[in-house]
Amino acid sequence: MAQVLDTPKAAGPASDPVTPAERVARRKALLHWIGVHSLGVAAALFFVLPFVFLFLTSLMSDQQALTRDLWPHPFEWSNYKEVFDTPGFLTWWKNTLLYAGLGTVLTVVSSLPVAYALAKFRFRGRHLSLMLVISMMMLPPQVVVIPMYLFWAKQLDMSGTLWPLIIPMAFGDAFSIFLLRQFLLTIPNEYLDAAKVDGCGEFRTLLRVVIPMARPGIAAVALFQFFYAWNDYFGPQIYASENPAAWTLSYGLESFKGAHHTDWNLTMAATVLVMAPVIVVFFFAQKAFVEGVTLTGVKG
Repeated sequence: MAQVLDTPKAAGPASDPVTPAERVARRKALLHWIGVHSLGVAAALFFVLPFVFLFLTSLMSDQQALTRDLWPHPFEWSNYKEVFDTPGFLTWWKNTLLYAGLGTVLTVVSSLPVAYALAKFRFRGRHLSLMLVISMMMLPPQVVVIPMYLFWAKQLDMSGTLWPLIIPMAFGDAFSIFLLRQFLLTIPNEYLDAAKVDGCGEFRTLLRVVIPMARPGIAAVALFQFFYAWNDYFGPQIYASENPAAWTLSYGLESFKGAHHTDWNLTMAATVLVMAPVIVVFFFAQKAFVEGVTLTGVKG
């Protein structure tokens, strides 16, 4: 038998030692990661902790609220039932849903055709029309509140209702028009030309092509308008203050706080109930909202 000679195994390539410069670079990258995430956690706590304090206080008893005890014992879930049983609270909810819901629909429906015309039509005075829209955005509502109140309350006798706030939304909103116009500029004209070649008119092109492609922008405008109407205090104070049956949550909450100024647990519970729908809506629509806001600045 032939003798098998043992041969040494080939050694693998030796790993290069880490140089001091690489070690310093890795340490800097680690410190940068820790610093950025620490700032992120601190910022998150800065925004979240007030809501946590608000929610925990709403579940405390009247004797425990705003004391050194930060954790409810026991949890007073009956505070929310007591708030709902407050006379007029459900009416404020219905009025706010009417104001925010109907106002949002009217704003989107009326602003979209105007934004489409400013973005895709070529006509004389287009730039002047856009400048007028931007000028309306810069006009504070307090400037026109007196003539508007005289028109709606004295001429049309609509004081004590929310209709002076809802009806004007059917005629467009300057901010919504501008935001939608900026988003529609990102839609290539080739899609519109192809639809027109297939026989679509302007209205059908808007319905079949533009609206499906502009859903993120429409969602952003709808959320902006919904949040504005839901939190509006100035408008209901001007037109509906004389009629408690027409109060909204934002205005009614001020009255509730005045009636329960010592019951901070009930005041906090009412505040949570007012804020909860807005937080839920934004939580489920935040993707479309962020996308719509981001894409509005792609073209000028």
